[in-house]
Amino acid sequence: MQKLLSLLKNKYFLSTTAFLVWMLFFDRNDLLSQYEYRSQLQKLEQEKQFYTQEIAKVQKDLDELTTNKDKLEKFAREHYLMKRDNEDVFVIIEEEKKEEQKSLF
Repeated sequence: MQKLLSLLKNKYFLSTTAFLVWMLFFDRNDLLSQYEYRSQLQKLEQEKQFYTQEIAKVQKDLDELTTNKDKLEKFAREHYLMKRDNEDVFVIIEEEKKEEQKSLF
């Protein structure tokens, strides 16, 4: 009890304790904020990695489309429904499975 009382009278101990409490809980950069910043940083790094991979993939596709005429024709046919003059294009749209299940009952 005497040691605890002497610690509470020590001005250096009190100031250090007050400083630590202030920095851990009340400061703008407290522990909770640091945790949130760290989790946000991890999320942003994951997004950066995803978009870097997507950019590489799109760049590869662009290189293939600009150099290979067959790939360009296939891309135009699939995405823009383009055709040659002597061809017909049939677009098949699949129905959702819910409608198929309703018709079974």
